[in-house]
Amino acid sequence: MEEKKKPVKPKFNIYWIYGLIAVAFIAMTFLEPQESAKDLEPKKFQAILKDGDVERIVLVNEEFAEIYIKKDSLDKHKEIKGDGPHYKVQTGPADKFMEKVEELQVGQSEAEHVVIEPEKRHDYLGDALSWLLPIIIIVAIWIFIFRKMSAGAGGGSQIFNIGKSKAQLFDKETQSKVNFNDVAGLDEAKVEIMEIVDFLKKPEKYTQLGGKIPKGALLVGPPGTGKTLLAKAVAGEANVPFFSISGSDFVEMFVGVGASRVRDLFRQAKTKAPCIVFIDEIDAIGRARGKNPNHGANDERENTLNQLLTEMDGFGTNSGVIILAATNRADILDKALMRAGRFDRQIHVELPELKEREAIFKVHIKPIKVADDVKVGFLAKQTPGFSGADIANICNEAALIAARHDHPKVTKQDFLDAVDRVIGGLEKKSKVVTRTEKTTIAYHEAGHATVSWLLEFANPLVKVTIIPRGKALGAAWYLPEERQITTKEQMLDEMCATLGGRASEEINFGKVSSGALNDLERVTKYAYAMVSYYGMSDKIGNISYYDSTGQTEFAFTRPYSEKTAELIDEQVKEIVESQYTRALEILRSNKDGLVNVAGRLLEKEVIFSDDLVDVFGERQFKTREEEIEFETNGKAKPEDLENKAETIIPNEENKQ
Repeated sequence: MEEKKKPVKPKFNIYWIYGLIAVAFIAMTFLEPQESAKDLEPKKFQAILKDGDVERIVLVNEEFAEIYIKKDSLDKHKEIKGDGPHYKVQTGPADKFMEKVEELQVGQSEAEHVVIEPEKRHDYLGDALSWLLPIIIIVAIWIFIFRKMSAGAGGGSQIFNIGKSKAQLFDKETQSKVNFNDVAGLDEAKVEIMEIVDFLKKPEKYTQLGGKIPKGALLVGPPGTGKTLLAKAVAGEANVPFFSISGSDFVEMFVGVGASRVRDLFRQAKTKAPCIVFIDEIDAIGRARGKNPNHGANDERENTLNQLLTEMDGFGTNSGVIILAATNRADILDKALMRAGRFDRQIHVELPELKEREAIFKVHIKPIKVADDVKVGFLAKQTPGFSGADIANICNEAALIAARHDHPKVTKQDFLDAVDRVIGGLEKKSKVVTRTEKTTIAYHEAGHATVSWLLEFANPLVKVTIIPRGKALGAAWYLPEERQITTKEQMLDEMCATLGGRASEEINFGKVSSGALNDLERVTKYAYAMVSYYGMSDKIGNISYYDSTGQTEFAFTRPYSEKTAELIDEQVKEIVESQYTRALEILRSNKDGLVNVAGRLLEKEVIFSDDLVDVFGERQFKTREEEIEFETNGKAKPEDLENKAETIIPNEENKQ
């Protein structure tokens, strides 16, 4: 049977009070009981008084008079009914009115003489409203203005709650629907994070052995690897309250607000203990102190961090409160935040490997109608270096491409097009490219393809195109080997293949173009890394100037002398020029194949590795995956490397 949904109670709104006040004023104004007394002109009143029809005259507050008509005379006045007062007369000055009444009754008998009866009346409601109403209006305007000001400043819906925590609470009533089954490919990270959940469920399992659960765990990894998703799974799995908040929610324009929100967050957490507090993007407040370029300024972020450090492991205890945090900039976090007793564990969430990418594809393909030719293993091999978010994006793009082409199901080609779309951008077949430019692009890309095919450690080619895509006028896709380490020979081969495009232009046209800008930029950075970081230069030696701690972020001096800087520049130039010369030699000795590949590109606009097999034959070098499969019977452990695309980018679009 379906569970009956509980009726949702309407939430209180301050505007209800405003509406009730408005209705009350309208009711007092328009729904007042109508008086039965008719207004009477002074001359008519004098005539009635002379005729002897008046029984009583009541002077109210010396402002107006109420006239009562004798019962015997009611027939003369058909417009009035009831027992009175029947008429109301504006008196003006009270003393003159009384004198006038006495004059009109001169000569009448005592039985007919009417005596004026003074009477004082008090309107208590009117008197109260006369001084309460302005105060109510001023208070209402004050509240309205401050609500708007606080909302515009990002301080919450009420100015008085600006120091309160913005953490979202997940408990039994608002349970997260994500669990560990929705998190694919993070097996090692899940083991550590599940231990924390298991401790909250069964604490006696650990405490009886004298163990203590870590006070905090920091999820570290590149963007898109699933750190926040893992935290959501913890919220879904743990049967304890789960507070979720972003690091930027502590930062505010008002002084002291960040520290106040940290105190309020931990105060709430202590009342809900045992519980978990998750702080996403903690680097927003956890950056190392003393590195702010604004020296001498009162940094609100540092005050917030100080309060967080105190709450996590200060003089007081937070028994049962476990802190989870996520960041992709662990190198810039404060050392005090990283010490044992605060974040005891660092859980590294890295880019997924081959088997992990297969598992991630299986999760994201579930809601998609895929054709029979789609193999998850094939897609995983085509996406080295892709994060979980990238894979989710590819699955979504493939579905959109299939719908655009009216396919009943998402095919293998749709997925390949989605990979191309994510890496290189959308095809721009309408971009105007002259015949000369197209020929230059074709020979440039053919140079990349030829050199990479003939070198042992260069990445194997997958696809080459001269159709403009994104900012690139042409692109070549390679399938990089997922290595654990990279040798000097492998780096040099990749640099040589990268310079193959410019070398091909020089050989075939005797001149070079600006299309190699992206190639030169990548090669230069690679060469500087070899000399300055990896110690792969004979003259510089086994020295690395790389600082993994990030301590030199705001340093004004380099860690080497001017003489060493000149030597580094010389070594970089020597490495780049030697690989360019090597690329020229390879292409000159295989010029016929180069021209053949360029001709196929001009004819088809897109060629694949099969075309290179037809021109040069099969590659003579085994790939790393083939070697691992041979040695371990298919149990490969590839590492994550970035999927690279050689591009030709017009110089006009890339001026700094």
